[in-house]
Amino acid sequence: MGDHYDALETRDPAQREAQLMAALPQQVAHAQANARAFAHILAGFDAAAVTSREALARLPVTRKSELLERQKARRATDPFGGFSALVRGPKMPRVYSSPGPIYEPEGTGLDYWRIARAMYAAGFRSGELVHNAFSYHMTPGAFMMESGAQAVGCTVFAAGVGQTEQQLQAIAELRPDAYAGTPSFLRILVEKARESGADVSSMRKAMTGGEALPPSLRAWFAEQGIAVYQSYATADLGLVAYETQSLEGMVLDEAVILEIVRPGTGDPVAIGEVGEMVVTTLNPAYPLVRFGTGDLSALLPGQCATGRTNTRIKGWMGRADQTTKIRGMFVHPAQVADIARRFPEVLKARLVVSGEMANDVMTLKVEASSAPQDLHARIGEAIRDVTKLRGDVQLLQPGSLPNDGKVIEDARSYK
Repeated sequence: MGDHYDALETRDPAQREAQLMAALPQQVAHAQANARAFAHILAGFDAAAVTSREALARLPVTRKSELLERQKARRATDPFGGFSALVRGPKMPRVYSSPGPIYEPEGTGLDYWRIARAMYAAGFRSGELVHNAFSYHMTPGAFMMESGAQAVGCTVFAAGVGQTEQQLQAIAELRPDAYAGTPSFLRILVEKARESGADVSSMRKAMTGGEALPPSLRAWFAEQGIAVYQSYATADLGLVAYETQSLEGMVLDEAVILEIVRPGTGDPVAIGEVGEMVVTTLNPAYPLVRFGTGDLSALLPGQCATGRTNTRIKGWMGRADQTTKIRGMFVHPAQVADIARRFPEVLKARLVVSGEMANDVMTLKVEASSAPQDLHARIGEAIRDVTKLRGDVQLLQPGSLPNDGKVIEDARSYK
């Protein structure tokens, strides 16, 4: 396929959308029948009717915090909380643990997490050696990258984390073509190599993850002769999106359905507006339907310059869970959304907490299409009703609030 991993990447967008929507009701029905958590969460919904994005948006969002709580409640009988469609045995070769702890099953297949597509876009090719410096301890990061590299046809050196001197020796002697790991550890390796004289010049490309890659750090790597790319993947979902050589946002994986919703809600936002990434995966082993990642991003218009035709996102833009403690009470983004929904004039709302510790000032900034005389007072009453706290109200013209996905802004001074 030339510069593309397979023909799926260059499908006509209308064909891709039709095929995803055709697969969607089957996946919803599979989740209802084979994952006990979704039998409960999706009770009463007709899977056969979920054939469009509008129908999908009517299903509840399951956020990672809810997944964790369900797992905790069922530890004794089902450590996966009813979300896994697998049982222990040959179809579940490994189990992993992420912070929480959240336990994730691994299903079978050469590239279970679908990482190969991202590595191919980053220039990884069959016959190359990959130095894999993700952790092989408890979490799946290293196995995700290893399985993707092997699916491309690469050989993997299981370096893991730490032991910098031994890693530099292995790089100098094995001469790997590529690196997989965090960008911060790659920088440590390169800097230590410069100090010690170790030869790491064989590594010309990298697939990084697990932490942010600032533009300045990417540029620094480029000066060292290393082209660094990122992917957005999670232990729950596998690959969601990946960078290409155009370096213009991230292209969606072919086996996910992505929505960008207003934080605290399940309501999709307009193209370009920042919101929470909600993903439905077509993975039958772990059939997550409308899974709220807790991460912010936005859809990009247009298509990738590399010829890939799938939707693009801007990449990771922060966390969507902005729950904040105000005067001893937790206030959630969902509560801000509840207040806004009570008033048809309200287009967008943002709760700003200012002042100093123990002297919180709460102001709800509201974009309104019109401002009836009593709107200010009615919104103030809704704030007290929903949050049990008093807050000021500031009415704004449409388009006044920043497009950064923040529903609650903590602007307090902690000096």
